[in-house]
Amino acid sequence: MRLLDSGAVRRWSRLSAEVLGRARGEIDALNVFPVPDGDTGTNLHLTMLSAAEALDGLPAEADAARTWRALAHGALLGARGNSGVIVSQALRGMAEVLGGAAGGGRDLRRGLARAAETAREAVARPVEGTVLSVLAAVAHAVEGASDELAEVARGAASAARAALGRTTGQLEALARGGVVDAGAAGLTLIVESLAAVVTGSYAGRYEVPAPAVKVRPAPVEGPAYEVMYLLEADDAAVAALREELDRLGDSLVVVGGDGLWNVHVHVDDAGAAVEAGTRAGRPYRIRVTYLDAPARPHRAGHGRGVVAVAAGDGIARLFEEAGAVVVRRDPGTSPPLAPVLEAIRRAGTEVVVLPNDTGVNAVALAAAETAREDGVTVSVVPTRSTVQGVAALAVHDPLRRFDDDVVAMADAAGHTRHGHVWVADRAAMTSAGVCRPGDVLGVIDGDVALIGTALPDVAVEITSRMLSAGSELVTLITGLGGGEELAHVVAAHLATARPDVEVAVHAGGQGGYPLLIGVE
Repeated sequence: MRLLDSGAVRRWSRLSAEVLGRARGEIDALNVFPVPDGDTGTNLHLTMLSAAEALDGLPAEADAARTWRALAHGALLGARGNSGVIVSQALRGMAEVLGGAAGGGRDLRRGLARAAETAREAVARPVEGTVLSVLAAVAHAVEGASDELAEVARGAASAARAALGRTTGQLEALARGGVVDAGAAGLTLIVESLAAVVTGSYAGRYEVPAPAVKVRPAPVEGPAYEVMYLLEADDAAVAALREELDRLGDSLVVVGGDGLWNVHVHVDDAGAAVEAGTRAGRPYRIRVTYLDAPARPHRAGHGRGVVAVAAGDGIARLFEEAGAVVVRRDPGTSPPLAPVLEAIRRAGTEVVVLPNDTGVNAVALAAAETAREDGVTVSVVPTRSTVQGVAALAVHDPLRRFDDDVVAMADAAGHTRHGHVWVADRAAMTSAGVCRPGDVLGVIDGDVALIGTALPDVAVEITSRMLSAGSELVTLITGLGGGEELAHVVAAHLATARPDVEVAVHAGGQGGYPLLIGVE
């Protein structure tokens, strides 16, 4: 071939996916760095398969710019694992150059150089003896090659294979196992597939170097979780996110651009990594994986169950009496991911999770995603408050179809207005005006609706505002700091003002909020 045109890019992506699919078991067996989780070949196969499928969706007449853009975007969306994310960024670098070029040998040289550059920039702490080393060797080898496309492609494949062999001596973990780097092996097959398409010399199978000795999984040292998610965010927010995640863990790779990013990091606190993404933008497709999963037995419960997050001993007892598996947390904090995940596994094989606080939702979603990999069917009902969780649990029916039960619980939570009263500890601007320390605040559905001076007066007024003509039930959950007295005052007021409304009072024992209010 003289030009790497759109048709050739399609064939390359499909051939790469096919070759990696056949070799993924052999590549998985090489996987000792950064952790011996035995999935690098699978991750690279899924990454390139996503890229190939993105191209399959294009019309036959799509031009080079559209083709390369789809290739890079498909790889970004489907990138899995540390190596998959880095390879997706390398493809993005090639697309930046070749998407606006004719596709000759000189263009491919520039594209490979850009691939090496962008991939290295995406890794917070680059390590030699990895995918990055092979990319750099390829870019260097073709730098002075001829302008013939076939010569550039052959030179790239030869350099990749040679660089792959050197990785064993570049990294101590590889030398101990007598293996080449698994990610670098996968990348070599991708580069050799490119050469095969350009030269027409594909022989049907490429060699993956076998380990010199049988590699035995070693105990994982370092962070316990791999966290990955797609993120919608602007460049400035991602720069701050990189710094935060780099402090939290290692193996950090953030790739993408134009508002869409793929984030990969190894951490001990998976919830903190997800919450960092929430502060930067909108994370989704969240995946959290135990890095030492083979060493951790997962004993899932059986049947239908509910997991509820609770702040306060009384609230915890309330949920437990209703049959939920409870995860306790301190007020104003999110629980770690591990206890939420363990609760899901104990709850059953079909589980509904009630986070009961907006700030807990991200941790609940991450735990649910991980539990699904163990075969548990999980749905998170995004309850924003304890009273919404109580309402959802009240309609839970384990004899219903799971999906129908989730809908019913979500509907009950969604039709429950939530409020609370508390005393301000500092001056602040609120939606109801400026408050000062000691002011009593009445909150409805997350917004400050009233600033007053006396807790009973504010509690009665807030409850009255939350009621509508069709309201049937008021739930009052008492906390520390006079909650029982406040509930008595509100109940007495309703007995006169709204005798048609049922009032339920529960002792919650929560700190910070003397009274939680729910209206259904």
